[in-house]
Amino acid sequence: MTVWVLGDQLDPEATPLQHDDHVLMIEAHAFGERMAYHPQKLALVFAAMRHFRDELRDRGYDVTYLTAETFGEGLDQFYEAAPGTDLVAMDPPSHGAGERLRELVESRGGSLTLVENDLFLTTPAEFDAWAGDSDTYRQEHWYRHVRRKTGILMDGDEPVGGEWNYDDQNRETPPDDWIPPEAPRFTPDETTKEAIGFVRERYPNAWGSVDDFVWPVTRDDARQALDHFVETRLTEFGPYQDAMVDGEWALSRSLLSAAINLGLLTPHDVVEAVEAAYWDGDAPLNSVEGFVRQVVGWREFVRHVYRRSMPALADANQLDQTESLPTAYWTGETDMRCLSEAVGHVYDHGYAHHIERLMVLSNFALVYGVDPQELNRWFHLGFVDAFHWVTTPNVVGMGSFATDVLSSKPYASSGNYVNKMSDYCSSCSYAVSKTTGENACPFNALYWDFLKDNEELLRGTGRMGLMYSHIDRKDDDEWDAIRSRADELRRMGREGTL
Repeated sequence: MTVWVLGDQLDPEATPLQHDDHVLMIEAHAFGERMAYHPQKLALVFAAMRHFRDELRDRGYDVTYLTAETFGEGLDQFYEAAPGTDLVAMDPPSHGAGERLRELVESRGGSLTLVENDLFLTTPAEFDAWAGDSDTYRQEHWYRHVRRKTGILMDGDEPVGGEWNYDDQNRETPPDDWIPPEAPRFTPDETTKEAIGFVRERYPNAWGSVDDFVWPVTRDDARQALDHFVETRLTEFGPYQDAMVDGEWALSRSLLSAAINLGLLTPHDVVEAVEAAYWDGDAPLNSVEGFVRQVVGWREFVRHVYRRSMPALADANQLDQTESLPTAYWTGETDMRCLSEAVGHVYDHGYAHHIERLMVLSNFALVYGVDPQELNRWFHLGFVDAFHWVTTPNVVGMGSFATDVLSSKPYASSGNYVNKMSDYCSSCSYAVSKTTGENACPFNALYWDFLKDNEELLRGTGRMGLMYSHIDRKDDDEWDAIRSRADELRRMGREGTL
């Protein structure tokens, strides 16, 4: 039997690789033209696959590495040389992918056995037993279940420190003289340079810059990135995890999500290292717990919610949002400092941290009225760590509130949130204190207009009562001004003059 290693399963300790030493890898290229994928995303996948091929060969594996336009064409090449071969692969997390691969193999006279995916801490069977017949899910309950099951940050039956989460300690903004630690950089070697060169030539319409490629592309590099995070960034990760600072794209973030989602690191690797830092007295509990929750809680949670909620999740649009993305999401050209910064980070690095994703990029699209599927495509193509199983629950479910499957309320806010958690507003052309008028912060009028438009659905939704009490106090003249400003902003968004 031959192990088919997919491009997001680059773990040499994966279970199938412990039983067979014949490996198939197919580097398929046509998918990169379905959307204007970020060139760093494409270069990262191809470079990581090529390095993994070389690592497996160094370990003694017999690796058949094929380049083709599609998986189908690659399988044609493979089965012409090795007819009737039986394949085994870890079940990919994206909806329907495993069955599509099986059909491709069987139509060429082979067989494909799909086994449990090792690159998660929890299994589908475990989540299904926990969730039962429910079709709505809440992350906090699942997070506590996994902590109890695994013993991570537990003291017997109780959470270490007596609390399950320390969000209230993790909402600080850094002082003006704070200098964030340098982000780790991995200079491209010849293999990576070849991948970058191929991407430049093959995908001229890719959106984004590949000039500053610094991502780890091997397990050794990824392990160095993990060590760098634990040693230099973890302590401040917690307090500043929701902060945004003008001119800074990395702050104290781990920058490990792409490596984890490709299999260069496993969730167990990163949680073990971060938890050890706490037990060794090298990192505070609020930072360690905040990171653990993102991996043990949220990443595992969205994988299972996606699995159980597809395909309806991908098409969800309970708010009936239909606007196209403002052109600023493609150009970065806008007088909104927060949006310009966030889009610029994505364009330059294929990355923006989770508060920029949720409270700037998704929040603005939500109150502007963007179609959730269009926003999901933008996230999918623009981020180096993005896969359909990742972006769909995060963008469609949480960011766009297109369904209540994993969130009880929309993550919508006025400019006040950005002002509280960043220094953007002080250098912005728009006035965060104003709702209407030519230089009023666009978030403000759009926010109130969004709440008014969706009042029937949202008024009774969790924790929205206070906002609707403010709405009830606005008179007709104020609403006319808000609606006029919101309409003007959508026009500006379409025209590229925002």
